[in-house]
Amino acid sequence: MTLNFTKMNGAGNDFILLDNRARTLRLTTAQVVRLCDRHRGIGADGVLLLVPCATGRADWAWDFFNSDGSVAEMCGNGARCFARFIRRLTGAQGRVSFETIAGVIGAEFAGERVTVNLTAPREFRLNQSVPLRAGPATIHSVDTGVPHAVLFVPDADAAMVQTTGAEVRRHPQFVPRGTNVNFVQLLGPNAIRVRTYERGVEAETLACGTGVTASALVAARVHGFTSPVAVRVQGGDTLEVGFHRHDDDFTDVKLTGPADFVFDGRIEL
Repeated sequence: MTLNFTKMNGAGNDFILLDNRARTLRLTTAQVVRLCDRHRGIGADGVLLLVPCATGRADWAWDFFNSDGSVAEMCGNGARCFARFIRRLTGAQGRVSFETIAGVIGAEFAGERVTVNLTAPREFRLNQSVPLRAGPATIHSVDTGVPHAVLFVPDADAAMVQTTGAEVRRHPQFVPRGTNVNFVQLLGPNAIRVRTYERGVEAETLACGTGVTASALVAARVHGFTSPVAVRVQGGDTLEVGFHRHDDDFTDVKLTGPADFVFDGRIEL
């Protein structure tokens, strides 16, 4: 089988995008893993397939898989890339919308930067004392479409992202779904730096849109940040998280950042 694909990245978080509007393509877990393999495939953090929206709630829908072949609910960086992919394939002008497992996402465009609205955050749990091998850690958690843990650290460069991230990701505190893990350094008023260990990739990625959002919202709750929050990610880009806050509730949560086409190609599966 020969696949035509588009490679994109959002702040270094990279994806393979496929046109499956005809619903003729059904990827196996092994095929997703092969496509995402950086040595024997294309290489990516995930695979996004454009499909018709079966519910009528949005213009389109996606099928989204992590690089380990598991089904993914949501991804902020992937959402921005997906929106530009829709626009290029369909010629859509203005706002586009698409349905995900986490809900309907809307996207607006300003040149190569894209703003996506995210589903309302839920399940805030602040100031949890979690026992780790290195000792107890204060961890905050929230679901921004997928579950995220947030640890504030004095120096993101010194954070043990791979080891501590893997430990927290599968910690009994976060069963049965597990969690993504964000290491957050305060840079100044309404500015943070974030490094993320991603569930489903099982490693640090250069950026994680829902993790950036979770980190900004937790910073608002814990440190009094206000909208918008500037977030520098490991890939070097700065994303922006906007929101309206009403006491402890957040609405109109938006993520703005780049979504870049890298190349188009064909691959034999």
